[in-house]
Amino acid sequence: MFLLPSPALRACALLAAALAIAPAPARASEPAPAGHSVEIEELTHVELRERIAQGATTALVPIGGTEQNGPQMVLGKHNRRVRVLSRAIAEALGDAVVAPVLAYVPEGRATPPEAHMRFAGTLTIPEAVFEAVLEGTARSLRQHGIREVFFLGDHGGYQASERRVADKLNREWSKDAGGCRVHALDAYYQVTQNEYVAALKAKGFTDAEIGSHAGLADTSLALAIDLSLVRPQALAGAGLDAAHGVHGDPRRASAALGQVGTHLVIERSVAAIRSARQARQ
Repeated sequence: MFLLPSPALRACALLAAALAIAPAPARASEPAPAGHSVEIEELTHVELRERIAQGATTALVPIGGTEQNGPQMVLGKHNRRVRVLSRAIAEALGDAVVAPVLAYVPEGRATPPEAHMRFAGTLTIPEAVFEAVLEGTARSLRQHGIREVFFLGDHGGYQASERRVADKLNREWSKDAGGCRVHALDAYYQVTQNEYVAALKAKGFTDAEIGSHAGLADTSLALAIDLSLVRPQALAGAGLDAAHGVHGDPRRASAALGQVGTHLVIERSVAAIRSARQARQ
C-alpha cells in the first residue's frame, strides 16, 4: 500500500529536492506567491492578521549570529541556516509563521577581543541587550495574537539566554490561561550536537573530523542548505585548523551528509513543537 508521507517528511523531501536542483542562493530563496509565505516579513500586516485569525497562532523566532566560520564558510552561515530550516519547520507544521532572523548575538568581549571576535567580521552585542531583544520580540508577537512563541537558536552560545527570557515571560504571563507561552526549543539545537553526530559516527567519521565548530558536521550542514555558503577552494587548501577558527576537519564534508542533519532538525523540531503545544491543552 502507498502511504502519503507525514508533513515533516514532506518538508524534508521538498528541502532536499530544492537543494538538488537549485543550489544557487538566488533560486533557493525565491519568495512564495504573494500572501502565501510563512515568513512575517514577506506578508502585509493585513495578510498576517488574517493568517493569525485563521489559526496560525504559533511563531518561530529564528536566531542566528554573525561570526567567523573558518576560511571555508561565510560569516552569515547561522543566519542562512536558521532561516531555511525555520521556514521548512513552519511549512511542516502548517499553522506557524516565522519572524525575521536575529543576526546580532553575544559573541564574547569585543575589546580586548575574545573567542570568535579575534577574527574579522564577527559581530557581538552584550548578553543583556540580546535578551532584551528576545523579550521585546515575544511581547510584540503576543500583542498581535500569537499564542505560542518558539526561540530557535542555531548557535550554542546563547541557549541559556533563550531559556532565561522564556522563563521570565512565562512567570509574568502565568495567570493568563489562554494567553501566550514562550519556549526555548532545545530540540532544534541539540539534535545537531547529539543525533546528528551519532549518525555521522555510524558512517565512520571520527570526533576529530566531526568537530565542534567549522568541522565536517558544521560544513556539511552549510552545504546542505546552500552550496554558496562554502568555498570549495578553501576546503582543498591550508589553514583548516584552530588557529584559523576551525575545530574539526571539514575536508570530507558534503551536502549529502548535511541533509542527514537537516532532516533530523526538521523532524525533531516539528515533533517538539507539537508536543509543547499539546501539553497546555
